[in-house]
Amino acid sequence: MTIALRRPAATFPAAWRTHLAALALAALAILLLFRRDVADLATLWWTSTTYGHCLFILPVVAWLVWTRRGELALLTPAAWWPGLALVAAGGAGWLVGEAAGVAAARHFGLVIALQGAVVTILGPHVARALLFPLAFAFFAVPFGEWLEPPLQDVTAALVMPLLHLMGVPAAVDGVLIHAGPYYFEVAEACSGSKFVLSMLAFAVLVANTCFRSWRRRAVFLGVSLIVPVLANGVRAFGTIYAAQLVGLEAATGFDHIVYGWLFFALVMAAVMAGGWRWFDRAPDDSAFDPDALPAPKRHRATLGAMTMLAVATVALFPAWSAAIGGREQPLPAQIHLPDVPGWTRSPLSTRAPWEPFYPTADHRLIGRYVDRQGQAVDLAIAVFANQHEGKELISYGTGVLREADRWVRVADLRAIDGGAATRITATGTSGMPVERVVATWYRAGGIVTARPAFVKLATLKARLLGGEPGAVALHLSAEKQPGRDSAAAIARFRAALGPLDQVTAKAMR
Repeated sequence: MTIALRRPAATFPAAWRTHLAALALAALAILLLFRRDVADLATLWWTSTTYGHCLFILPVVAWLVWTRRGELALLTPAAWWPGLALVAAGGAGWLVGEAAGVAAARHFGLVIALQGAVVTILGPHVARALLFPLAFAFFAVPFGEWLEPPLQDVTAALVMPLLHLMGVPAAVDGVLIHAGPYYFEVAEACSGSKFVLSMLAFAVLVANTCFRSWRRRAVFLGVSLIVPVLANGVRAFGTIYAAQLVGLEAATGFDHIVYGWLFFALVMAAVMAGGWRWFDRAPDDSAFDPDALPAPKRHRATLGAMTMLAVATVALFPAWSAAIGGREQPLPAQIHLPDVPGWTRSPLSTRAPWEPFYPTADHRLIGRYVDRQGQAVDLAIAVFANQHEGKELISYGTGVLREADRWVRVADLRAIDGGAATRITATGTSGMPVERVVATWYRAGGIVTARPAFVKLATLKARLLGGEPGAVALHLSAEKQPGRDSAAAIARFRAALGPLDQVTAKAMR
């Protein structure tokens, strides 16, 4: 006969109450220091469909800690000064993100600083017991935008053979699918990235709470990432196939309802059902064995001093950012487009007007140039006196395509003289599709590059160590015309324009 015994209620010594009060004060001070980032995170959690799952991360972390309360009561918290190194690492990560204009780095830095406060104020013994809840808090940070383009391509690649199998005539051009009488775009929202990110957080939680074997955990995580990608391809196929049967409006309306409310739940349930038989950890098993934890190391310190030092350590980094990163590039009151040998100025096209989107730039200009053969190239330039949160050379929804733009990215092309090239399309004023090729270069920290990562690094260096604070975006674009090569026209114009470091430097003087 088996008798189930109820776990006794946890009773925490007075030391716990003192240390938890100190931790609450330190965490509140850190959140106030980075209140702008806290507000940004809350806004993303609440408004972004991609990161809606982040709303549930902190309640899950609280639940994970609560389930460990019985074992935690058997430990003794102790302030530990080496934990300040983790606090400093979080502050440094925030500073790097602030200097480079990378929101994810700032947000990760904030989380790490809070984790460091836990280690500093509660000690390494308690931190080891809370290792998984602390690590799971990283899922509260919105990340993974870089997944969207490759997942768009994967989704399109999965859809095409399914359409052909069902006898639907279809052709793909980048992320555009022409199936039957309709055109479909595998947009960022249809890439399945939000599905993959949500499943990743869910799978990590399940792997920790339902498995003990690391091999089973790895297999479950792998399946949890592969199945959503395949399922998203099937969903996209189903939408396109349904459009052939019931019409476009009915098919897409049904898709949004099913995908938003039912699809994720069904796939999650299927993954759970598939892994159920291999679960090797009971839900009420202890999360850790207090007696098995290594003995706490020395380096203990006074609780009050460690609390104040944790806050002071974090505060150093916003102070550094304000001192170095607040500089501005002196700009002229007005800028002018350059003269280009062999090319003359011409009015902009009215077939399908386009210009890059830089709403926070200090100066913006766009103009059209035409050569003797009648080939036209547009030159657009945006100049920034400096960069900071909300005023960045590279950020989501700015540049070649804005958020919810009528222009759509078709495919990335081979670089044009080092410039990142993209083919985009939109419906023109005549109702017919218009295509254009856009090549992009940036100037940041005194260097010219087409790689966003290099722009971030150059901006980081300038804002951390000093240097040219101004930044420039330069775009060359040409509409597709019968019998003409848009990319070749841009390459000829680029050669005639001259050295880009001089062109971009002149725009700031």
